[in-house]
Amino acid sequence: MARVNALVITGYGTNCHDESAYALKTAGADSADIVYFSDLAAGHVSMDKYNFLLCPGGFLDGDDLGAAQAAALRWRWSNTQEGTPILDQLKMFFKNGGVILGICNGFQLLCKLGLLPAVGGKYFERQVSLSHNDSGRFEDRWVTLKTNPDSPCVFTKGIEYLDVPIRHGEGKIIPMDDALLEEIIKNNLHAVQYTDPKTGSPTQEYPLNPNGSPLGIAGLTDPTGRILGLMPHPEAYNHPTNHPSWTRNEGNTQTLGLAVLEAGVNYLKDQ
Repeated sequence: MARVNALVITGYGTNCHDESAYALKTAGADSADIVYFSDLAAGHVSMDKYNFLLCPGGFLDGDDLGAAQAAALRWRWSNTQEGTPILDQLKMFFKNGGVILGICNGFQLLCKLGLLPAVGGKYFERQVSLSHNDSGRFEDRWVTLKTNPDSPCVFTKGIEYLDVPIRHGEGKIIPMDDALLEEIIKNNLHAVQYTDPKTGSPTQEYPLNPNGSPLGIAGLTDPTGRILGLMPHPEAYNHPTNHPSWTRNEGNTQTLGLAVLEAGVNYLKDQ
């Protein structure tokens, strides 16, 4: 059984790193190291020691200049002290079979880097972005998600529905054009969708869909299924008592958001 060594990136306003590392350990990762991006860039830490990369959420750069835009530029243009581009480490990490999970700001970062949705296998070419919620305000509540059973995503295997919290002001997915959205759907790269819990169907209705993303898309995967980005926070639902209705046994309290991380960990352990 393979060892799962997780790397949780923090710094520049990220504030969900502790609960992300805790969730990874609870999900079965052998290690979950919290590392500042600046230490990665300085060469104090190398990605070649890890096989699970988690980019957490939490007001990265204060969401200024557009969600995760500044962070994407740091990843693209930062070099270690030895002159090795950080992006080369990321490319090698993925080439070697690592899995990547981006949550909230982390999802925004993966989109801005061009790792998602990578339609046609075109990685590191931006195809989608994320913009302000249709409501024009920060949304903080619980939502219901439905996974796409035909998606190649390794993080959603064995999961049908999830209740998870959302906390974002810029979560509306904006495809490059309608043709790209059609390709996303055709290739089942829409891994999770905001769903009406009464009907079990994806929805555009506010507030069930908190940002207005087309077809209720809450998260995307890539063609390999080893990358997942989503706006909701599965790491924040790591115990039944996290759910606001747990005392009434309402909601999807039997399937924790932790299941998403467990699926990623189990995929690596089986390699």
